[in-house]
Amino acid sequence: MSNDPIHQFQISELLNFGEVGGMDFSLTNSGLFMIATVGASALFLMGATRGRTLVPTRLQSVAEIFYEFTADMLRAATGQAGMKFFPFVFTLFVFILVANLFGMFPYFFTVMSHIVVTASLALLVFGIVIVAGFSKHGLGFLKLFVPHGVPGALMPLVVAIEVLSFFSRPVSHSVRLFANMLAGHITLKVFAGFIVSLSAALGALGVAVSILPLAMTVALTALEF
Repeated sequence: MSNDPIHQFQISELLNFGEVGGMDFSLTNSGLFMIATVGASALFLMGATRGRTLVPTRLQSVAEIFYEFTADMLRAATGQAGMKFFPFVFTLFVFILVANLFGMFPYFFTVMSHIVVTASLALLVFGIVIVAGFSKHGLGFLKLFVPHGVPGALMPLVVAIEVLSFFSRPVSHSVRLFANMLAGHITLKVFAGFIVSLSAALGALGVAVSILPLAMTVALTALEF
C-alpha cells in the first residue's frame, strides 16, 4: 500500500463523535490538518507581530513580506477601494500557503489535494464577489455581462459567453489548485519510488542510476515550494 501514489490522499476517520440530526460528525485526517493549518498560521502571525520593532526580526520580516505581497496584489487588481477585503484575502492566502507547506512533509496530509476543499474556498470567494458587486453597483453589476461596442446581432451570443465565463471561474480556480497539488504529489511519490526500487534491484548500479530520479524529485520539490 505504501507504494501506491494515491494512498497518500485517502481520508481516514480519526475520531467519531456519533450522529447529530442524521449527520455523521467525525474528525478525519483532513479535518485535523485543517485545524493544524489554522493553528500554525495563527501562532506564526501572533509570534511575528508581537513586540514589533523598527528593525524587524526574521520572523517579522517574513510576515511583512506576506503582508506586502498580498496588499500589492490586491491593490493591483482592485485599487485602493478593494483594501477593505484585505483581511479576507490575506487569511485565505496564508491558509492555502501553510496547508500546502504542510503537505510537503512526510506523513502529513495535503488538504488541497481534495477538490471539495478547493471548491469550497472558490465558492466562498465567488459568493463574496457577487455580494460585493451587487452591494456597490446594484443591478448595474449585470452590465458586467454586456460589453460595450458589441453589435446588436452578436449581443445574445456575447452575453451568453460572458455569463458562462463568469460562472466557470470558481470551477477553474478550484480544479487548478486541486490538480496542481494532486499531480505534484503523485509525481513526487513516483520518482521517490524509482529511487528506492532501483537501489534495491540493482545495488550499487541502482544507486548510481537513481541520481536522475533523485534530481527530478529535488527539482519537483522546489517547484512545489
